[in-house]
Amino acid sequence: MKTGLRDLVMERMQILIQNALSNARRNPELAERQASLAKRMSMKYRVRMPYELRMNFCKKCKKFIVPGFTARIRLGRSDVKSIRITCKFCNHTYRKIIKNH
Repeated sequence: MKTGLRDLVMERMQILIQNALSNARRNPELAERQASLAKRMSMKYRVRMPYELRMNFCKKCKKFIVPGFTARIRLGRSDVKSIRITCKFCNHTYRKIIKNH
């Protein structure tokens, strides 16, 4: 794939996810549509979505989640410092480990 096309797809994905995050509270259907468009673009052009954009999708139901609105974010209280994210659509909880002792 040409690097120009890859850069263009990356830029469009970032714009779509940013717009989806800003529209999530006012118009959740539009935000879901924008996020799914970004995901479809990454699959069609075989461009891996950056981690910052991928973490806005649930790992189980693959829906677009917005921290504090469609997902609950909590800090883990154990030796392993982690963030627990609970999707409010499918109620699945997964962890992102911050620091390991």
